[in-house]
Amino acid sequence: MKPDSFTQKRHFIVALGKSLHKFGTSAYRLENHLKNVSQFLDVPGSFIITPTALTFVLYNIEDQQEYNYVVRVNPGDIDLSALARTNDLVEELASGQRTLAEAIERLQDIAARPSPYNKFWTFLAFGASSGAFALLMHTSWHDVFWSTMLGFLVNIMVLWSERSKSIANALEPLTAILVAMAASAISLFDPAINIPLVILSSIIVFIPGLSLTTGLAELAERDLMSGTAKIMDAMMTLFKLYFGGVLGMTIGNLLWGQGDYVLTEQVPAWTAWIAVLILSLSLVVIFRARPRHAFWGILSGFIAYSASVWAGAYVGIALGAFFGAFAIGVYSNLFARFMKAPASIVMLQGLVVLVPGSKVYIGLNSLISGSVIVQMNQIGSQTFLIFMALVAGLIFANVAVRPRSSL
Repeated sequence: MKPDSFTQKRHFIVALGKSLHKFGTSAYRLENHLKNVSQFLDVPGSFIITPTALTFVLYNIEDQQEYNYVVRVNPGDIDLSALARTNDLVEELASGQRTLAEAIERLQDIAARPSPYNKFWTFLAFGASSGAFALLMHTSWHDVFWSTMLGFLVNIMVLWSERSKSIANALEPLTAILVAMAASAISLFDPAINIPLVILSSIIVFIPGLSLTTGLAELAERDLMSGTAKIMDAMMTLFKLYFGGVLGMTIGNLLWGQGDYVLTEQVPAWTAWIAVLILSLSLVVIFRARPRHAFWGILSGFIAYSASVWAGAYVGIALGAFFGAFAIGVYSNLFARFMKAPASIVMLQGLVVLVPGSKVYIGLNSLISGSVIVQMNQIGSQTFLIFMALVAGLIFANVAVRPRSSL
């Protein structure tokens, strides 16, 4: 058999990096994974990964030359199904089940594959995730219902953005404007809705809590460029969403006035567990997890939430998040070890239940407008502590149970 050429190896490493970045892999995990693959292929390499640029430096041992490859890319979207298939492909290449030429061709097939779930299931998942978040906030059934309905509107905007580049460029603020206007109109015939909370719940899929947590984790791993860029991008997304919500409520008040809010009964506390189930199911679809990994993803949501609630009763909400992150980190590493799949598949779904992205939005609203969406004490310091606790929990989890692979 003819040995693989350096050109083939270089092509595969570059294609692998671009694919994994597109599928939402964090910078430090992607850099470590590419180093492992390049060592296996006997191609010494160095990599710099940021949300919008990829840099590859590969060394050809035969002619003792360095080859640089730099490409401008768009930030990746989470695609757990494609991530799992790419991981399987690398495992097959390492075990000799595939040749390098076959692996390169397979990478292209993985990138071209559609989501395991059709548009109808994605439509339901958007509405369900919005309603589930409203349930987690212990608001009224009115808010839960209308958050679900407006979550469907958000999905329609996402589908529109896939067909229009101009809509895609302004998707977050434009969606927030439309949702806020709709919520303002709904309050005229249903005054029992908390308008700001309904807006927040409806656009919860855009709230970059996971991006903020990932950015902080990258900073903790000394991946300074990517971590800083990811945090700033997340903050800009928050600003756009908040501005869109404020503008939409203002336009709605000008067009049809403002209704008087009527306080109503909150949902029972036990509904939070139903909310975790619905949210976890929704994330399976939104993150495009493979059906065979769905159960483990749903279980990760319950592990994260139950651990944080149990610990929070003793040490407070912020430190409770540390135990939740520690539990989900240990669980995801064990999942990777026994299921031979990336730990990120279940870790990301569990983290979403814990990340305080909504609290950043609520804190931003309190800071700018002085109004309170929901009553929370010391929300600024509490949010900061939760973010730090999540990062620390994941770090300690990797110490307790060593990760099987870099993904």
